[in-house]
Amino acid sequence: MKTIVSKTDFMDAFKKLRPDNFSYEGLDALYDYLDNFEDDTGQEIDFDVISFCCDYSEWDNLEEYKKSYSSINSIKDIEDATTYIPIPKTERFITLNH
Repeated sequence: MKTIVSKTDFMDAFKKLRPDNFSYEGLDALYDYLDNFEDDTGQEIDFDVISFCCDYSEWDNLEEYKKSYSSINSIKDIEDATTYIPIPKTERFITLNH
């Protein structure tokens, strides 16, 4: 059985269950990334707020990320190491945790 999740449903579920994990802009970018991933690969993703919170992290900027991953010096390094999801019009971004 499959339920289609709209962007509004996606954001509402996060704000209800895990309101501090992602910014509004971050949720917007994450939804678009996941939706495009499904379209590009044909693979359906199970909607699981807790799983997404474990799998992805939002960062304020490159400097914050570098504090956790000292081998990283640039956005290119992040892109080479993991999934990088930019948040438009900000320095923030989301990465797939590894």
